[in-house]
Amino acid sequence: MTTTTQPSSTPTTGPGIVLVTGGASGLGAAVVDAVRADGGTPLVLDLEPPRADVAHAQVDLADSAATEHAVHELVERAGGTVDAVVTAAGIDHPAPFGSLSTKDWERVVQVNLLGTAAVVRAALPYLERSRGKVITVSSTLGVRAVGDATAYCASKFGVVGFTRALAAETAGRIGVTMLVPGGMHTAFFDGRDEQYRPPEGAPLNRPEHTAATVLFALRQPPGCEVRELVVCNSEEGSWP
Repeated sequence: MTTTTQPSSTPTTGPGIVLVTGGASGLGAAVVDAVRADGGTPLVLDLEPPRADVAHAQVDLADSAATEHAVHELVERAGGTVDAVVTAAGIDHPAPFGSLSTKDWERVVQVNLLGTAAVVRAALPYLERSRGKVITVSSTLGVRAVGDATAYCASKFGVVGFTRALAAETAGRIGVTMLVPGGMHTAFFDGRDEQYRPPEGAPLNRPEHTAATVLFALRQPPGCEVRELVVCNSEEGSWP
């Protein structure tokens, strides 16, 4: 018996040119690798140079003006077009609110929330021309609050509100997805006091597994959008 495979009625497309913030490490670097493996072209914004040999610009995302300039410069160097933006950059400085300096508290918000907004603002004209996609990265701590994380929770709750409002505002013009990842095996927890690090053997996801879900969202056909995507280990303590 001969079996004939019918072509899919919903063709998929590659990711195209994808601007990734935080692409030098962690989830961002995993997204860069996933985009390349899927035939796309990543562009990286990060304070540090990426490990992959890809076009990049080094910039401090806490500086909104410099960030917007870096987006324009990098996209223009790539030919003046971009198909997607993934805002994977993020920092944290866990500590009781009363003992965390104003400078450190505000930097977390500046990088995680204002840096996300600056990148999307600068990329928006390019994305509207390409009818591209934005994937913002919040956190399970963007929907559930814990102590000693006021700056991080404020920034990631802010990303939730920003993304939902952006999706409403740009409906039909660009695709908007919010990724809500749980903890991952990355350098994000390095350098912390022991009380703020996951214990040995803690159930965390691999960043490449979370990055695969980013590709899933990017590969949706026009008009079909994954609006919000929670990806965490089945034993994630901060979800639900």
